[in-house]
Amino acid sequence: MERSDCRQEQDSMGSVQVPARAYYGSQTQRAADNFFDSGLKPPRPFLYALARIKSAAALVNVDLGLLDEQLGKAIGQAANEILTGQFDDQFIVDLFQTGSGTSTHMNLNEVIASRANELLTGTRGGRSPVHPNDHVNLGQSSNDVVPSAIHVAAAVNLRQQLLPAIHRLQRNLSDKAEQFKSIRKIGRTHLQDALPIALGEEFSGYAHQLQRGRQRIAEGLSRLCELPLGGTAVGTGANAYPEFAARVIAVLSRQLGIDFYEAVNHFEAQAARDAVVETSGALKTLAVSLVKIANDIRLMGSGPRCGLGELKLPEIQPGSSIMPGKINPVIPESVIQAAYQVMGNDTTIMLCGQAGNFELNVTMPLLAHNLIQSIDLLTGACNMFAGKCIQGLEAQLEVCEANIEKSLALVTALVPEIGYDRAAEVAKKAHQAGKTIRQVVTEEAILPNERLARLLDKY
Repeated sequence: MERSDCRQEQDSMGSVQVPARAYYGSQTQRAADNFFDSGLKPPRPFLYALARIKSAAALVNVDLGLLDEQLGKAIGQAANEILTGQFDDQFIVDLFQTGSGTSTHMNLNEVIASRANELLTGTRGGRSPVHPNDHVNLGQSSNDVVPSAIHVAAAVNLRQQLLPAIHRLQRNLSDKAEQFKSIRKIGRTHLQDALPIALGEEFSGYAHQLQRGRQRIAEGLSRLCELPLGGTAVGTGANAYPEFAARVIAVLSRQLGIDFYEAVNHFEAQAARDAVVETSGALKTLAVSLVKIANDIRLMGSGPRCGLGELKLPEIQPGSSIMPGKINPVIPESVIQAAYQVMGNDTTIMLCGQAGNFELNVTMPLLAHNLIQSIDLLTGACNMFAGKCIQGLEAQLEVCEANIEKSLALVTALVPEIGYDRAAEVAKKAHQAGKTIRQVVTEEAILPNERLARLLDKY
């Protein structure tokens, strides 16, 4: 950078040159210079949650008489402007940074202070009249603010995005369960033919999986709403006004419509990230459910002539660069890949959860990234699966009926009449001769035709 394109910023370690038009300051620039560029940055919902905390903190500190009203209003306005996205390009610190997230936290503190100073004096940057530590960070520490922001961001995205998306997919699956309730198809266990089942019964199982997944996430949300705010450096609340955390949390709850509450034990709340691990586990469980459902649907839709062909999936795009007319189950495949990424994220979060050495977990930027990404991926996958696949599914009635008639498992219906061993002989003969169970029993006059029909047709 040319000197004319830079300005000098001071911090406790000395003077640093930063771009003249930048809103961030010296600590941000040092972090940008020190950490390698992975191409990943802390997620925006996390940054916006940090900004919400700063806005609420400024309001509370003014009310408590700890912060000049003019400075507090400028801080609040700057923090609220961040929520509009106009300063997104100012958050330049890489994801892989100090484990407390202090570098990104200070990046945000500096941007807010710089913009507040610009509002008050017409000049951006600097540490006066608004100081990034003394004023923007008043009563706070990275060690309580950063994990609080992770919880706030995740809770907001769960409530506003993922839970509604799961409900939409669950509803669509329930609709298909009702639509397909009278359509019989062959059941399968061990990938082998089993007793018949209603297609609607299968889909009712899928819908219930989603209902359970939604319940698991909703039940864990209450623990995610517990915020470490107020513990400051090591959980003791040093330099924080006694009422500060409760008041800030009340503001956040009112603004976001979510019942956040102060940590019951600040030492646990800062040293451990168990609520994040728990939430990620529930997200992983949902991802496992989605893989099971997506695989079943793409397999039942395999074909169109040489597969199972029991379902007809919506045809939404060409499937091959070389085979004309080929249509692939692209939506289920996309869902499966997103789910696998969520499972990988959970493994990383599980490892990160073990990094709570003594009084602080030191993997918080990565925790924030993986948790928010998992929520976003599952939200997108559920909405896409519902709208572009499940909603347009059709049953291939003739294929379903033909498969039942061909199945050797139908012989199970005869066991109460002829016994297990003789039923096994019938199945073996049918298989060797390439005939149906009905044909073998009729040809060998094992049971009267009317009785045979009643036994087989009940399935």
